[in-house]
Amino acid sequence: MDQAKLKTLPPEVSIELIEEQLSLPDLNDLCDATDSAIDAGGGFGWVELPAREILERYWQGVVTMPARKLIIGRLDGVICGTAQITMPPNNNQAQAHAAQLNSIFVAPWARQYGLARMIVEHAEKVALEAEFKVLNMDVRETQTAAIALYESMGYVHIGSHPFYANVAGEYIAGRYYYKVIDPQK
Repeated sequence: MDQAKLKTLPPEVSIELIEEQLSLPDLNDLCDATDSAIDAGGGFGWVELPAREILERYWQGVVTMPARKLIIGRLDGVICGTAQITMPPNNNQAQAHAAQLNSIFVAPWARQYGLARMIVEHAEKVALEAEFKVLNMDVRETQTAAIALYESMGYVHIGSHPFYANVAGEYIAGRYYYKVIDPQK
């Protein structure tokens, strides 16, 4: 067959809120994507690859925790990125209007398709539907692409922490952000 006549289909990208236990193939995809993100230095806290069983338990726990919402991104049906919304505890009435947006990553092999933006936008929609007015987030200052994305999406930098993370014996500063997602606030 003439290679010049072959047409490549664009990748299929989708974003969804996970509301029940992950299937075994999805759990495997999610763990593989997490491994890739950690290897690339963006493992949302992990510096070294944890054992597979630890990752599996972690993700199964996220899905079952009522105080967390898991948003996933798929590329051609394969989970390749996530974000989590962590809700404040019920006894924190003073901050009941704000949730934490965290654990955001896209595996390196799935980058450049706009998935990170779509995942964050979907997380904002889910948080707004849950009646949150503000999202808070933090990120290592070394994650310049993520910082540029968040700032382009209207996240406001409110401070830095010089000892935010310790990677390979060196401290890395962190940046803190917020975004008002409900214009009626």
